Amino acid sequence: MTLFIAAMGVLGVASSGPLIAATLGATSVSALAIAFWRNAIAAVVMAGPTLVREPRRFGSITGREFRWSLLAAVALALHFACFITSLQLTSVAAATALVCLQSAWIAIFQLLRGTRHRWQVLAGLGIAFGGVVAITGFDMGSSPEALLGDMLALAGGALAGLYTLAGGKARQSMTTGTYTALCYGMCAALVAVLALATGQPLAGFDAGGWLGILAITVCAQLVGHTAFNHLLATMSPLLVSMIILLEIPGAALLASVFLGETLPAGTYAGLGLIMVGLAVVVAGQRSGRARLRSKAPGDEPASDRIAELGTD
Repeated sequence: MTLFIAAMGVLGVASSGPLIAATLGATSVSALAIAFWRNAIAAVVMAGPTLVREPRRFGSITGREFRWSLLAAVALALHFACFITSLQLTSVAAATALVCLQSAWIAIFQLLRGTRHRWQVLAGLGIAFGGVVAITGFDMGSSPEALLGDMLALAGGALAGLYTLAGGKARQSMTTGTYTALCYGMCAALVAVLALATGQPLAGFDAGGWLGILAITVCAQLVGHTAFNHLLATMSPLLVSMIILLEIPGAALLASVFLGETLPAGTYAGLGLIMVGLAVVVAGQRSGRARLRSKAPGDEPASDRIAELGTD
């Protein structure tokens, strides 16, 4: 079941870039309108079942849960603002690859917090990023406009890493439905404020625009983001972000088929490297857990035991 959820999540987020690029290119929909509606609609959809099963659950959210959810929502809102705008300036393949570097940002954030990653985890990250380079090539930033798009996508990746880390903290005690409804709802409110401040309309679009927003919401938000938020309850944020790297070849393939973008020459080699890197990271984390289980609880400091897992 976990593999199925991960596969659905990859398919969902891989459709995000091509769908957003197609909607922005063919309709009058603004970047922040896409971010607002995908979160607002998803929040309502995810809140429904929770209200039916646990009508008092939202009233019992703790201060800790709310703070981590709010941090995740702020990071997600800014992530969308950066990533969606980048798709108007650079290619889908380049924007997707750079925004998917969130696993590197997570590793950096964890290192800054004192986490010591096992060498297998760092090696796996390096192999996977070699796959990213193989897919995108070295043609990113080929013009000033594309360079700006690349920088926005890179910032979006850092914000996505923060969103994943904060979500992992919130999901320690929150159900998927409760967390996603709260996080998506607050994100939508924050995006609405950004849209008001920048003068981007949130309504008044033609039928094609609304259809694009609906497709993005169902595929990328309800299926993609929610699947990965579900996995955060059982997987480390770093491992989840590594799986998200599979979005890169998926988005490149979809953009090639539906948008006519040239498929990067290294797509298939890059996919292979990403898979190998992911396997190395998984093996490294499993060996770390096995090592901890073989030791008595008092054999080493708690900080060292946590750090060896390579997780948050």
